[in-house]
Amino acid sequence: MSSSPRAEPTRVGWRAPRSWSLRTRLLVTQVVLLAAVCAGIGVATEFALQRFLMNQLDEQVVEAARRSAVIFDFGPPPGMGPPMMRQPALPRPPGSAPRVIIRDADGVGPAFLNAPGQEIRTVGAVVSQGSVLDAGVITADGSRAEISSAAAEQLAELPADMRARTVDIDGLGRYRVVSSPAHHPGETIVTGLPTADVDDTLLWVFVIFCVVGAVALVAAAAAGIVTVRRQLEPLARVSAAAQQVADLELDRGEVRLPTPIVKVDPAAAHTEIGQLSGALNRMLDRIAGALSARQASETRVRQFVADASHELRTPLAAIRGYTELAQRKQGELPDDVAHAMNRVESETARMTHLVEDLLLLARLDTGRPLQQGSVDLTRLVVDAVSDAHIAGPHHTWELDLPDEPVTVAGDEARLHQVLANLLANARTHTPPGTTVTTSLAVGDRADVVLTVLDDGPGIPAWLQPDVFERFARGDSSRSRRGGSTGLGLAIADAVVRAHGGTIEVHSVPGRTEFIVRLPGDRPRTAEQTQSRAKPLR
Repeated sequence: MSSSPRAEPTRVGWRAPRSWSLRTRLLVTQVVLLAAVCAGIGVATEFALQRFLMNQLDEQVVEAARRSAVIFDFGPPPGMGPPMMRQPALPRPPGSAPRVIIRDADGVGPAFLNAPGQEIRTVGAVVSQGSVLDAGVITADGSRAEISSAAAEQLAELPADMRARTVDIDGLGRYRVVSSPAHHPGETIVTGLPTADVDDTLLWVFVIFCVVGAVALVAAAAAGIVTVRRQLEPLARVSAAAQQVADLELDRGEVRLPTPIVKVDPAAAHTEIGQLSGALNRMLDRIAGALSARQASETRVRQFVADASHELRTPLAAIRGYTELAQRKQGELPDDVAHAMNRVESETARMTHLVEDLLLLARLDTGRPLQQGSVDLTRLVVDAVSDAHIAGPHHTWELDLPDEPVTVAGDEARLHQVLANLLANARTHTPPGTTVTTSLAVGDRADVVLTVLDDGPGIPAWLQPDVFERFARGDSSRSRRGGSTGLGLAIADAVVRAHGGTIEVHSVPGRTEFIVRLPGDRPRTAEQTQSRAKPLR
């Protein structure tokens, strides 16, 4: 039996999505899909709204361009707008005929900027053969102002094709401008309207979409948590039932599995959860049947072993009596017959020991109570190690005991057998010169910890999970020899469990450690019985 691996410390930080729970993945998937849908709707709406508003703005720009061209060529209708005057265009392109443009008496820029119907921030320019004759812009208060020379050059470069274009005019910002040909050959009229209103509208719509989308995502996440939890509740019950079965000790003894382990609603039997629950119930039915058959077989085998061992005691006692009788007349027997009788006696003793071990295991299997009393483990350890020192003089035996005696409640004879078996195991399966240290201590939970440690070759890793099984065999370094029956560790495990304790082994080459933990008893006052870490030579 090996101890469980120590749990690694939890790492705080980002974890891979494959390590998330199903609830988390479903919720995240739902929120991500909703966010993608909202983003798609928002982008499509922004794009459609931008096209719609820009088309409206283009219509306004084209209409303003036509109106500006008519007013530039013919002046405003009678009675509308301020009085106009004609004056030479400055500057005049070299080699061109004298040209006059219509301007109002006190304005800046082309006269059509002051005509009725022109919106504020409208920019206008008169271009002749790539040169700006006159340009200006309507300010926010309705007056007109000049534009920079860089802005005038930007307007002069536009082709006169009546197509609306977006231009980032120097000092004015983004505009949709249209360049239309004038009545006079070689001249064009450039008219533009700002895109600020369109940009502001798109920005506000974007902000509204973000706010509404965020609220929708929060509401969807909250609703998703409730929905996913309710929808996965049957799966949680299946998981809890499977965990309940997993926590049962299925490797020994009689196992009673609850059937059915999961209740299935007939109306939901066709669903995925219903099918999973039904499959789990059927699987557990088959497992329960197999475990019952295994338990019945084990019971029959153990009963047979117990009956056979009990029946073998009588003939073995008779054989042993007759061999002892023959040994009394050993001098009258031939040498070969005397040797044979010696062998019969030794093998009878060995077989008797095996039968007694089998009977003890049979009693423990049936749950017969052990004798209860206060056992001084300190004295018991000293006696057992002293016996081991006599049986294995070529090993180094050491003790590591506390200053005060340690007592437990239990069967002294059986606990002595546990320790004797552990020490015999160390003596039998390690080479001469091995150091075996037996230590005794009181644990943090007031339990008693008994440890047998040796620096021998160790137990193979593949054998360690089965080392406490009956008749477990290892390789040549841990093989059956020296009278070993293969039941010593199995008896130790059974006796320790009968006392409510645990036994485990940790082994690597050069270090094998058997650890026995027993419920503690009240320590009784006594003189120091053994010095700490004193070797027995």
